[in-house]
Amino acid sequence: MSKLYTAKDLEQLIKQGQSLDSVPANAKLTPMARDIMRKHKRSAPAAAPAAAAPAGGQVKIHNPVLPNAEYNWTPGGDPKTAAELEKFFYSKEIQALKERICHIGERIWNKGYVDGNGGNITVRVGDNLVLCTPTLISKGFMTPDDICMVDLDGNQVAGTRPRTSEVNTHLGIMKAEPKAKSCVHAHPVYATAFAVAGVVPPACLIPEPEVFLGEIGFASYQTPGTPENAKEVGALAKRHQSILMQNHGVICWGNDVEDAYWKMENTDAFCQTVSISMQIGGPKSYSPDKLKDLIILRKKLGMPDHRLDELKECELCDAGEFTVNTQPAGASCGCSVPTGEVDEALVQKITDQIMSKLG
Repeated sequence: MSKLYTAKDLEQLIKQGQSLDSVPANAKLTPMARDIMRKHKRSAPAAAPAAAAPAGGQVKIHNPVLPNAEYNWTPGGDPKTAAELEKFFYSKEIQALKERICHIGERIWNKGYVDGNGGNITVRVGDNLVLCTPTLISKGFMTPDDICMVDLDGNQVAGTRPRTSEVNTHLGIMKAEPKAKSCVHAHPVYATAFAVAGVVPPACLIPEPEVFLGEIGFASYQTPGTPENAKEVGALAKRHQSILMQNHGVICWGNDVEDAYWKMENTDAFCQTVSISMQIGGPKSYSPDKLKDLIILRKKLGMPDHRLDELKECELCDAGEFTVNTQPAGASCGCSVPTGEVDEALVQKITDQIMSKLG
């Protein structure tokens, strides 16, 4: 099994006068550890060279593999005693996840997605254990020592700072959708503007959001941190990985913390593009059959999407209760065109009423 190196491990090597070349070729690096490698003008360790191809075959030196940052635990293996809990909370694997949370906190702060002490981040690490950011702290300046741990009922079980009150909303998602291993909540300006306006950006505009976000959800306003908000947002989690919270902000979930953060970026970029397009002529959509191809691709990537199971193809491009389309909210796109004779008497009656008003 390859060893996981954290930023502290690499800093210790440097202090001891050792070269970073001593890091094994198959080592895994936390995001902050990779930053240190780049800082010292060295690339991250590459995989061991593949065996030479037979004569006449294709020559290659790597076998490309997608990195997997999802944290997996042994079911039923949560620590039972205080000593076990302390050992687990300060273990190298959990410390690495704390570093990742801090790294994502810095990124959402640098992007302007949060201000003051806004936003919060969680990572599930057990049947009944979740790491979370503390209350009243800037997400851009956290350290691993600031991170808390709670159970799925929101009771804090570890951490020297009080946990965020809004962790309950994250827990609502995790209880409803076991695939949700991490949640990121923030207030990116464009996506939050859509949430304040009560509008969800329409489908069939840009391929990437359809593949990586799916249909964006919309949760009606509930007081942040309350059981009502957790219930409202949690109910949407099985159908939506990105959820606009009315008059509040955005929450996204993924299989790891960076995946959840990417969905936050995707959501705000999508809303920004739609906002600008509305100022220069209005968004122009592609056809539902093209969206169907993207949804199939999304499902092949293992991401949930209910639309093909619940909607007719002609309904795909205006799915959802809220939309920026001119069509009334909740109206069908019209899979069939009504036929029949024009009611001449009704037309004449309306015409007479209009002329009467004008004259």
